[in-house]
Amino acid sequence: MDKIIPLEIIESKIYLIRGQKVMIDADLALLYGISTKVLKQAVRRNINRFPDDFMFELTEDEKLEVVTNCDHLKNLKFSPYLPHAFTEHGVLMLANVLNSQRAVKVSLQIVRTFIRLRQLLSSNIELSRKLEELEKKYDEQFRAVFEAIRQLLIPPEKPKRPIGFGVEEPKVKYVTRRRKK
Repeated sequence: MDKIIPLEIIESKIYLIRGQKVMIDADLALLYGISTKVLKQAVRRNINRFPDDFMFELTEDEKLEVVTNCDHLKNLKFSPYLPHAFTEHGVLMLANVLNSQRAVKVSLQIVRTFIRLRQLLSSNIELSRKLEELEKKYDEQFRAVFEAIRQLLIPPEKPKRPIGFGVEEPKVKYVTRRRKK
């Protein structure tokens, strides 16, 4: 499995937690071709290389949210250990700590994915800025056009489905009986 991992697969494993784009240790271990235990051991042995802006441990609530939103991480639900989240810089440092050719190749792909996401975000910001300039330049007759374009720039929100299923029970009138004395 020495093939380079497609960017789309890596993109699907990048999450926004605490306002930062991060990857979870279980996903990274899978990409690097090692167990999560081995990855965490390597990090523990070199903990001084992973400050808070490179890696942080998820809280129990964050862990539950990640498990709920990501089906492939359902095994984390039963783990007694909290997962670690690695930022772009943490992923690079992880490649140095793991010290294997596969780790280096995978880390390069991950960094390229982070860069691509940043470029997409900045191009969206640039497009919004240009749209505002055009809106100032033209009068009211184009307001609807500008508003429609602005709506297209907003990413669609995924509706959250309720967990489980609903059962509608028939309504029954309860009658209380009086005791005879």
